[in-house]
Formats: sequence, structure tokens, C-alpha cells
Amino acid sequence: MSQIPPLDPNVAARKGFRESEERLKRFWTAVDVVEGKGGWSVTLDGRTPKTPAHAQLVLPTEAAARLVADEWAAQGEFLDPATMPATRLASTAIDRVSQVREPVADEIAAFAGSDLVCYLAEHPASLAEEQAREWTPWRDWAALELGVVLQPVEGVIHRPQDPAAIARVRELSLRLDDFALTGLAMVTPLLGSAVLAMALQRGLLSGEAAFELSRLDEAFQERQWGVDAEAAERTAARRAEAVLIDRWFRALQV
Repeated sequence: MSQIPPLDPNVAARKGFRESEERLKRFWTAVDVVEGKGGWSVTLDGRTPKTPAHAQLVLPTEAAARLVADEWAAQGEFLDPATMPATRLASTAIDRVSQVREPVADEIAAFAGSDLVCYLAEHPASLAEEQAREWTPWRDWAALELGVVLQPVEGVIHRPQDPAAIARVRELSLRLDDFALTGLAMVTPLLGSAVLAMALQRGLLSGEAAFELSRLDEAFQERQWGVDAEAAERTAARRAEAVLIDRWFRALQV
């Protein structure tokens, strides 16, 4: 999302994350989490690493801190930021989302204006039927439980939604803390759906289930024409991201 750009992968140093063009060699032995003022801190040999903006890496729950700590503990001889998505989420929440909450909520709400689960295929009929069967319950859930009433449409031509529904998504997003809001901001564009993202955040869908619902058209095409290795690799990476964000949400709720 434009308000929360990905963190530079070449950031880290002995006293925390710092910009560096060199690979950081592992300098710690023991990784733990410690409860303190403001939440739970990850510690490396008793010292708390810092975010790229030099803030303390402190999380709101022990489970979330352990999710991050496990990534540090799993590092080999050199630090590999690509294997540390929870650390990236935590740092993004602390450094960026905390500073731009309203614009981030605006972007999440904008997805409700063209939510994936509102756009049913005109043809083939079998795909349209599958989309209606799988997506209608989640539109109904959003209307009944969240007060987000979205209207379906056939085809890809954009249909404006009720501004009240978009405003409601924004309101619900802003009720979340910085860490949950960060997860929602990351998973909404991944799924193409604010409805599915909110169901995932609330634990009504697993990360894998939400991801599969978001790619009904893609899966239909795969059944018709097969899957090449490159596309399968991209799909696996996106699915893994959805699963990780699911773990993130669950850890925040423990």
C-alpha cells in the first residue's frame, strides 16, 4: 500500500536495524521475549533490537513477540530479512502505520468500493455459480455483522457502492490497534477484498481459506488450462503470505 512501503531489506545492525549494504552476520546466541513497559520485547542476548526508525521492537502480546523472536532464532550465519515477515510487520506497525493510520484506513476502505466478492463472472455459468455460492455468504455476513452492505454485479464494469458502506469499513479499520491495522492493510490488497480481509482478521476464515476464496477465477482457469511452474510458485508465495498474516492476527489476539 502506498502509505506503508515495504521495509528496505538491507537494514540491520548489532544494536538494531540500521541501513547497510552488507549482509549482517549473526551476532546473537540467545533469543527471548520479555514483558515490560508497553508490551513484550524481543531480546537478543538480553538486548532489544530496533526498527529501521530506531524504535524499540515491542509488541502488544507475548504470542506476537514470540512469532517475531522465532524468526530471529531461526536465522543462520547471516541475517536474511526475506525470512522475517513478522518482524517486518511489527516494524511497519511501529514506524509507519502508527503515523498514518487514517490514510491507511482510507486505502483499506477503498477496496470495499470495488470489492472482489461483488464482481461475478458473466460467463461461463459454472464459474458464476461457484462465485455466487462461495462469495454470497460473506457479503451477507458483512451486511449483517459489520453493517457493510455491498451490492453484487455481473461483469467487470465498476459499480459504485454506497458511500456509507465504504465509510463503515474505514471506521472498523480505525478501531484496530496499529499492529492489527497493519495486518489488515497488508492482506486486503493481497485478497482484493476488504470483506475477506476483515473475516480473516476476526478469525472467521483461515489464511488459506481466504486466499482460496480470493482466487476462484484463477483456480477455474487452472482447471481448464493447467498450471505452469512459475505461476504455481507465485501462487504458493501469495498463499504463504496469507497464512503468515493469519498467524499474525491470531498471535495478536492471544
